[in-house]
Amino acid sequence: MMRAEIDHVLNVQEEIGLDVLVHGEPERNDMVRYFAEQLRGFAFADEGWVQSYGSRCVRPPILFGDVARPGPMTLKWTQYAQSRTSKPVKGMLTGPITMLRWSFVRDDQPERDTADQLALAIRDELMDLQAAGVAIIQVDEPALREGLPLRSNERPQYLTWATRAFRLVTSAATGATQVHTHMCYAELGDIVRALDELEVDVLSFEAARSDMASLDELHDASYQGGVGPGVYDVHSPWVPEVPAIEGLLRRALESLGPDRLWVNPDCGLKTRRYEQALPALDHLVTAASRLRTELGNGATALGAGGAGADGASTETPSGP
Repeated sequence: MMRAEIDHVLNVQEEIGLDVLVHGEPERNDMVRYFAEQLRGFAFADEGWVQSYGSRCVRPPILFGDVARPGPMTLKWTQYAQSRTSKPVKGMLTGPITMLRWSFVRDDQPERDTADQLALAIRDELMDLQAAGVAIIQVDEPALREGLPLRSNERPQYLTWATRAFRLVTSAATGATQVHTHMCYAELGDIVRALDELEVDVLSFEAARSDMASLDELHDASYQGGVGPGVYDVHSPWVPEVPAIEGLLRRALESLGPDRLWVNPDCGLKTRRYEQALPALDHLVTAASRLRTELGNGATALGAGGAGADGASTETPSGP
């Protein structure tokens, strides 16, 4: 059943014309618990639902002990997906700070030590994906900004150990591996000075709902890697039309230029039905193609990734 769903997800992405694909993640419950269930040091409540976003709820895992990874967590399905297409399939991992923030965490040692344990476990997974030939790997960190202390004088210390934990994961990437991160609805202005410390190739984040509000901050930041400001609000059933997406992309082009820009939705698409997601992604690809033609720079006019989700690859919904 999983293979059939992955085949379907890949087929619809290729038909739409996306450049970087994902396998759809039909085997995952949520982006933290799925990984926690495969790591040592976690326990799980059958209930204990916590409101996450709107009407959505999650069951945070309980991080009670030392964290270790007994074996691969995502390799099987990522490898299978890559074997079914000639286009690059992006490996999708959850970063150590998001694992930390979205769990109930032990308080008998500093959080930075627990973050490092998580990072080393996730690093092992990145290395396995890389050894299997996965050329693009995304380490999601939507909770990096969320973890900022309320007192401003405590923030530099937090960002020092939080970005270090992230680099513990990604420093295992070779020069042939493109590293992405996604920060979803984070207020980038609060952490823009720390983006360089992450040392990623591509950063994606929410921008459709905020009308590209973070672009000015990124334009002036020292970070000069690829940028994927979202152009499709995935938390709305509304299907954006091509002119609306084009308008957002033109604003992004003015601020970032064509060489840095990736085209993607605000976030993953698991809250959307196929009949909502597929037309929206088709419009996204059409808008990107039109602007590529207008710029007269062929397939590289809007970055190598073209269209996608969570950093220029598409998380198509894994259910009805």
